[in-house]
Amino acid sequence: MAARRVPPEMFRFATEQNADLYTAILHVFGDANERLETALGLDDIDGRLASVGFFRDLDPDELGRALAQLGKWQLLDVIQNHSADYSTAAEYERGNLHYSLTRRGEAAFAGVQHALAVLASAGALQTAVLDAITDRLDALYGLLLEPTSADRRVFTTLSELESHLEALRSNTKQFNGELQRLLRAENADLDTFHEVKRATVTYLQEFVTDLDHRSRAIRDAIRRVESLGVATLRRRALLGAELSPMGAQDPAPAWLEHRRLRWEGLRLWFDPGDGARPRADELHTVARRAIVALLATLERIGESRRRSSSAARDFQVLARVFAAAPAEDDLHRLWGAAFGLTPARHAHLRHTDPELIPAGTSWAAAPSVEVSTLLRRGGRAERFSRTGRVRDVAAVRREREERARRERAELEAVWARLRTDGPVRLSALGTLDHEALARLLDLLGQALDGPVDSSGARRATTSDGQVEIVARPTGDGRLAVIRTPRGVLTAPDHTVDITLLGRPVAPGIQPSIVSVPAPPMPPGPPARSAPAGSPIRTPVAPGSSAGR
Repeated sequence: MAARRVPPEMFRFATEQNADLYTAILHVFGDANERLETALGLDDIDGRLASVGFFRDLDPDELGRALAQLGKWQLLDVIQNHSADYSTAAEYERGNLHYSLTRRGEAAFAGVQHALAVLASAGALQTAVLDAITDRLDALYGLLLEPTSADRRVFTTLSELESHLEALRSNTKQFNGELQRLLRAENADLDTFHEVKRATVTYLQEFVTDLDHRSRAIRDAIRRVESLGVATLRRRALLGAELSPMGAQDPAPAWLEHRRLRWEGLRLWFDPGDGARPRADELHTVARRAIVALLATLERIGESRRRSSSAARDFQVLARVFAAAPAEDDLHRLWGAAFGLTPARHAHLRHTDPELIPAGTSWAAAPSVEVSTLLRRGGRAERFSRTGRVRDVAAVRREREERARRERAELEAVWARLRTDGPVRLSALGTLDHEALARLLDLLGQALDGPVDSSGARRATTSDGQVEIVARPTGDGRLAVIRTPRGVLTAPDHTVDITLLGRPVAPGIQPSIVSVPAPPMPPGPPARSAPAGSPIRTPVAPGSSAGR
């Protein structure tokens, strides 16, 4: 950690008494560096202070003392200019010395600029950045596939990818900080507070929509690039970077290490491996929790507006009255008025045997009357009537059992029709009934969301473990078109193999999907004509011409 320690006097210019002058001088040098001017004289600095917003009149020696102090803090270098001609000693003293920013001065000025930019900026969750990361990864994959592509294009594409990742990280951190401050804000104007929180809920809901799909697309793009070798990517980017040879050390190792750390950061966000949770999923969780918290706050605001007063406000008013009471007796009277007994609800009750109470007996001397719990707590008298009949639910139970058996039989029939004797292409299915298509899409969707095994396939089973599907992309870019009575489904073609585990096929039911040899799968990105994660499930009725 010692290598990352900031020099103790690096930012003293921003806290000292003449901080405005020191900061203005650094701004002058920053503007000069943008115009490729590396050294400035005393008159040049004095004449440009107004251009950076410093208009105070300086004493004759104040600017020189400020420059000397910046040089003492190692933010400026002092250079003697021997190329000019000087006619007087005063002119020599004023024009001989030139100043330029040191490396520490450049870092200090950049730190101040970054701090001001962060204070003036607001974080954002931008789906366009996620799409840009996917595009840059696909571009890198295409460049690595083509050995004759220019190394400079590899370098610029990798730089664009890193800049998009850095924008995602910084914007997300700033937005999360603003979001947490918004959740803690309770004393703002109610109208403004209500509108801001409602707009934030809408903003978060739009962002989390398709966030899983975008994260999955980035993860697949990362794996495609890594299949061609990240070391090759960095080597070609290093050749295209054309690093400057100036300096005592070779800049290539540090540059490659920086690229490695950036790539590891990309993997932490979208594909960390080893069962770890990607940060993009954590972002999804934070957004969902924030939506729930904001909606709860909006509901509380709405309810407080509907009521003329609230219990909290009543207690606050009561506390102020208690604090203003002149004497202790007034406090007791106030307590009795605020928390005293309510009117008696049992005054109408009679004793179970009124004849035992002599006439004229005072209520204080009379026997007590039993008050039921319901009357004491809810204000309602108990009423006793005949116990209701217990409903006979045998017919309802039989109906539910019959419906469950019927649904189970229909489900088994659907899976029996979907069973295959080997790999079959979805494009060969043709026409299916809607129920079978829904079952097939559910199972295929689970498979495509799962990991790839050692054979390159994705697997999934039903919740009861009786049906298994093995799916592989065809890799030829073809689309599968499946027609149902309710419409037409178009999606990337896949090869599927559906097996019934540990359950024989019902008598008289034959599989209606014919096995079709799976074509070879060349490497390459999946077809873009439909979402990569969209699965297709479709059973065909026995005897249908689909798949023949």
